[in-house]
Amino acid sequence: MATNSLFLTLPSSLTGAGAGSASRLLPSAATTTTRLSISSLKCLRSSSLSYQKRSLVGRRYSTLKCAASNLDQLKSAREDIKELLKTTFCHPVLVRLGWHDAGTYNKNIEDWPERGGANGSLRFDAELKHGANAGLVNALKLLQPIKDKYAGVTYADLFQLASATAIEEAGGPKIPMKYGRVDVSAPEQCPEEGRLPDAGPPSPSSHLRDVFYRMGLNDKEIVALSGAHTLGRSRPERSGWGKPETRYTKDGPGNPGGQSWTVQWLKFDNSYFKDIKERRDENLLVLPTDAVLFEDSSFKEYAENYAVNQDVFFKDYAEAHAKLSNLGAKFDPPEGFSIDNNPTQGQPEKFVAAKYSTGKRELSDAMKQKIRAEYEGLGGSADKPLPTNYFLNIIIVIGVLAVLTYLFG
Repeated sequence: MATNSLFLTLPSSLTGAGAGSASRLLPSAATTTTRLSISSLKCLRSSSLSYQKRSLVGRRYSTLKCAASNLDQLKSAREDIKELLKTTFCHPVLVRLGWHDAGTYNKNIEDWPERGGANGSLRFDAELKHGANAGLVNALKLLQPIKDKYAGVTYADLFQLASATAIEEAGGPKIPMKYGRVDVSAPEQCPEEGRLPDAGPPSPSSHLRDVFYRMGLNDKEIVALSGAHTLGRSRPERSGWGKPETRYTKDGPGNPGGQSWTVQWLKFDNSYFKDIKERRDENLLVLPTDAVLFEDSSFKEYAENYAVNQDVFFKDYAEAHAKLSNLGAKFDPPEGFSIDNNPTQGQPEKFVAAKYSTGKRELSDAMKQKIRAEYEGLGGSADKPLPTNYFLNIIIVIGVLAVLTYLFG
């Protein structure tokens, strides 16, 4: 087995009963290709013309019939993933699945899918058998029934949806995700082995930078993403790292065994940074790529901050995770779309002068114009709140004008 990777050791075990009860393996490449072509060929043929003719600005994404993934099915798949997490405790391996599909991205390669990234290629044996992906077949087994149920969701979107949902359901931050990723169609489109980082290289800091800089990520994002080690365990039989079991893993939940980075290894918080910094518990795992976060001067600045400020860690992690999940992806529509109900921006209230009158009669148009002129003269407008220090003045002016209107008509 090849040397373990940071992405692999993040959550290297599948916990819970789901590993043994998954229905079946993924279909063959031929079957998958046929299914994709049947379900989406007509849509893809017409989508280019459709999007050239009309803008998506202001449209409801529920009308995106020709997107790579169906909005409503994505929402339903997310609910199924939440139920899966409740019964199998598979948060770590789902996070790892999304990371490994996206983490092959090379910013120096322009063409898709040669550049790698979040394109669903990890479903093929050609990539699944890479040494860094040991054990991820269990994640695929768990998600395949959901994929079968929602044919309108691409594998690339499903992997990233499962990863983000697992973080959120473990108590982590809400990830600002977008969807519409297009799948590769054949194993020949998988990236070559060796793009994922090792866990124990001779020079951990240089190695991490070589790999993550190739993806277009910086030092802050490297450290923030490392914080996801708060979830999961490393199993020596899969990765070559960790103990067979510790007092924190011998009783599960899920399948027992392995060595975790944190005591509560199914809870997403900043305890990873605290535990790595203190290194007082021999039952907790510390890899060379973990220890370097407090040894390298640039990494240490962020790691120290995350150890004492969970809010900052959550913010930076959510941004880094979202960026990672988009690496190398080709979106349809090109700008992608959200499956969350985006809160509408507060629209400025339409100016109705009569609303500010204490009289019983409707103000004349001329009086409305006078009031509007006074309002705008003091700095107010229909789309700009009136400065606070003018509030009392405008109330007085409106009151005086209202009285005059009542008296003189």
